[in-house]
Amino acid sequence: MKKIILTAVFAFATYSGFAQDEALKKDVLKVIELSGSGGQMAAAKKQLLGMIPKEKQAAFIIEFDALMPKIYDASAKVYMEEFTKEDIKAMLAFYESPVGKKMAEKSEVIATKSQEGMAALQGEIQALMMKYMQ
Repeated sequence: MKKIILTAVFAFATYSGFAQDEALKKDVLKVIELSGSGGQMAAAKKQLLGMIPKEKQAAFIIEFDALMPKIYDASAKVYMEEFTKEDIKAMLAFYESPVGKKMAEKSEVIATKSQEGMAALQGEIQALMMKYMQ
């Protein structure tokens, strides 16, 4: 009888932990969505599209978009390892605020301009690397 009770308690604890993890993952995915990650990925996709021949771009977009759930799941796993449930709740509150919404709306523009700025510095960075690699 003790084994049955112990097994039931363990099973309930495992299920309860799994349900909490799923609820946390749902909140994390919402943080990722609200944070403007989609805008950053759109900027990255535009940059990658510039490297692909026009006749292959439509197929690339389909496959790239199919990868997005995997990318967001991988990001969610990292968030769940690095942040507490309370951290995630605070992030949700921020991204649901007016400033958080504005930040998310501007994410694609910020990502694009940042990429352009880094591209402009690429020569300097490369020269610096060469200086210290020799």
